[in-house]
Amino acid sequence: MFNLFEKPLTLKKTHDYCKVKPARLTVIFIHGIASDSSAFYNALRYLEGTKSLDSVRFVTFDLLGAGKSYKGSNINYTYSDQLDALERSLQKLKIDTPLILVGHSMGTLIATRYASTHKKAISKLILCSPPIYTEEDLDNPAFEVAMKGFRDAVSLKNRKVIGDVPFEKCMKNIVMNRKNYKVLCELTTPAVLIYGDADPFIASFNIPKLMKANPKYLSKVKTLGRHGMSREKYGKVREILEEELNAKTI
Repeated sequence: MFNLFEKPLTLKKTHDYCKVKPARLTVIFIHGIASDSSAFYNALRYLEGTKSLDSVRFVTFDLLGAGKSYKGSNINYTYSDQLDALERSLQKLKIDTPLILVGHSMGTLIATRYASTHKKAISKLILCSPPIYTEEDLDNPAFEVAMKGFRDAVSLKNRKVIGDVPFEKCMKNIVMNRKNYKVLCELTTPAVLIYGDADPFIASFNIPKLMKANPKYLSKVKTLGRHGMSREKYGKVREILEEELNAKTI
């Protein structure tokens, strides 16, 4: 566990831009497990080049264990670790607009857990390629086979951007957390799930069950493609942000 007598951890801010100030909306991007904030590079170029979004403030961070953020082996990379660092980082931004979190892959889980514990702070969640595993999935022997495929697919990349220790701890404590599905079922922040029709990693067969369990706050958008943060996905993000800007509350 991180030494409480040391300076509390924050996340490294890697991007903070708004073309027209004052901003009317702030969007925070949270990346996935075998990645860092550079995963949103193309999305940011596209969104910040969209005139209708000129008044949106776009911010990215590197999560603990990734990119330029803290990577020490003396923390467990739990939800508590990531959420505490995220909260301190958001406070430093002095946000005075409605706030939307956009997560990709594991980032959707962190965004969802943050919204579930900071209900009044988040206006909407945009969850791209969310890994949705039920407790039954986690107890199924076939699930470990599928997870091995994921580990094999990211093994080379994760050693470069996150490292083996943070990767394994994030897998265990966040991606495989047995409460993830329940948190989504009980979520009271509006959330849009965006996922590719050929994504092999997210257990998309669970999405209809989620929609049925929480129809008031969850909606879904299927796109073409696999797990990555594709043009199709951030095109949908643009549409959602435009809708938020046109809403009376913004």
